[in-house]
Amino acid sequence: MSATAMMTWVPLNNWSAQYGIGKPHLLSNMPVITYAIGSPNGVMVLGIGNRDATWNGVQIDLGFEPQFIDDQIFLRGLDLQKNLEPLLCEPPWVPPQNNRVIVIDPGHGGNNSGTHSVLDERPEKEFTLDWARRLAPLLEQEGWQVFLTRTGDVDVPLIDRVMFAEAHHADLFISLHFNSTPNRDKKTRGLETYCLTPTGMPSTLTRNYPDVWADNFPNNAYDAQNLELAVRLQTALLHATGLEDHGVNRARFIGVLHKQHCPAVLIEAGFMSNPADARLIETPEFRQKLAEAIASALK
Repeated sequence: MSATAMMTWVPLNNWSAQYGIGKPHLLSNMPVITYAIGSPNGVMVLGIGNRDATWNGVQIDLGFEPQFIDDQIFLRGLDLQKNLEPLLCEPPWVPPQNNRVIVIDPGHGGNNSGTHSVLDERPEKEFTLDWARRLAPLLEQEGWQVFLTRTGDVDVPLIDRVMFAEAHHADLFISLHFNSTPNRDKKTRGLETYCLTPTGMPSTLTRNYPDVWADNFPNNAYDAQNLELAVRLQTALLHATGLEDHGVNRARFIGVLHKQHCPAVLIEAGFMSNPADARLIETPEFRQKLAEAIASALK
């Protein structure tokens, strides 16, 4: 798809006919006009005027709101290329089968504590490292060569984490975190997975950083694999934990993602600002569930 085509609006019926998949069909007129479109890979549900979509029941973030014009659904060409084609039209992504290397990045460390539990102020850095230590042997049992960006309570600069993955020729990079709301709101809870925003799209989250749509980073070469990896992990983690789905989202400012030369995602596995989530996060059993879910997803 040319750059011009990616920025134009395309009738979804025409696109689905081009790829030989089923036509979109109406699911609901209220409260949002909602359509589903499916292929042997699964089903995507789209809401007119709404960037939130779902893929096989997991929320994903579109770049632009679908439009309804002259009794037809229109999507931006960029959404078709970066969101629908990888999931609906391409063979499902599978991890490398041989000589596979994964870098696990326990967030924070040292003086960089991350957020703190609303229950007792225990730091995020403690729980991300424990999660990574539980995950590593499970992945090794599945044939992965596993490297951790930190194995102790040290603060590793973000660029050093990226360079570490590069030096170890990583096939995948996964950064482990726990979440918090900016104002320590105790109501918000759930799980979300981030990957880099494709060039030309707005991000889901900016945290007041500039969101330059034209930026193109090394990791944008892996847009399709990033999305499929994020969906795979988000799905497995939701099934294992029962946490609320905050979706697969996009961001540009996350320093451990945009310079990676392999598929790379960042997981936020619950809100430490929420008492119920924090209570789970502080239990070894929950962190073991998180580790087992990722290992299972990467078989």
